[in-house]
Amino acid sequence: MTEPVETTWYLLKALQEHPQTSQRELAETLGVSLGKLNYCLKALIEKGWVKVGNFSRNANKKGYVYLLTPRGIHAKTRLGIQFLQRKMQEYDRLRQEIEALQQEIEASD
Repeated sequence: MTEPVETTWYLLKALQEHPQTSQRELAETLGVSLGKLNYCLKALIEKGWVKVGNFSRNANKKGYVYLLTPRGIHAKTRLGIQFLQRKMQEYDRLRQEIEALQQEIEASD
């Protein structure tokens, strides 16, 4: 899957928290198109990170449940660590930039 770590992590997280969510709802939650979400889901299924099943109590019989496999749970954890590391680096860069701007402003007063 060539999707960014962030998108994959958010998708795995959403599926774990709400396995019966529709693809349309997932797309809206993640802020991606329905086509992109479908592409991402297929990739996760092919990797063996997610399995899909119908839930029989759904009145329209078109509902699916998306379950993370043990491999999917492991991948979510690994991606979460990568995501957190990247966000911490971004935070450090932003903090340095803010400090530099504050010093610049103070020096110009």
